[in-house]
Amino acid sequence: MKTSLLLATHNDGKVREFARLLPDFALTGARALKLAAPEETGQTFIENALIKARAGAQASGLPTLADDSGLIVPSLGGAPGVYSSRYAGPEATDRDNWQALLKALDGNEDRRAAFYCVLVLMSHPEDPCPRIAEGLWPGEIALAPEGEGGFGYDPVFWVPSHGCTAARLAPEEKAAQSHRGRAVTALKAQLAERPLTT
Repeated sequence: MKTSLLLATHNDGKVREFARLLPDFALTGARALKLAAPEETGQTFIENALIKARAGAQASGLPTLADDSGLIVPSLGGAPGVYSSRYAGPEATDRDNWQALLKALDGNEDRRAAFYCVLVLMSHPEDPCPRIAEGLWPGEIALAPEGEGGFGYDPVFWVPSHGCTAARLAPEEKAAQSHRGRAVTALKAQLAERPLTT
């Protein structure tokens, strides 16, 4: 029987991606349980992931996995960073965000970028020792969007090793390459040493 796990996100794309990455768990997204999203007041990815994991565990009574991830562009001082999902404003769509990014980089020759992900898994709201794992996926920002797959900044995130954007990668290939895939691999290693108990 699979262990039930809350995924502390309202992003359906992330729920689908994590379901593929963690097939041994029965994942439920926060939207399915009608849970309110906590205010992300942290200045770093890890702070925001802890906020989401603790709030999710408290509201659901389930072990909770939270991911905080985003795009880091060195020539923009690390932006969009922790504001990746709202780079173009609080109600921004994925398209709004990557269009704002392309505009910010217009004429900039340094288009290096990296997706970063940190995962926090809490057994319960007072878990004093949550499992924390991270992953980094280096790449570049394309000059124009390409591809229909993925979500977020995938249409403009160029993957040099594959000669295409992340939006053109098959889901299995993206899972093997991505920042989330790398963070999940690190998390699985921790779970092998210290299994989840509820």
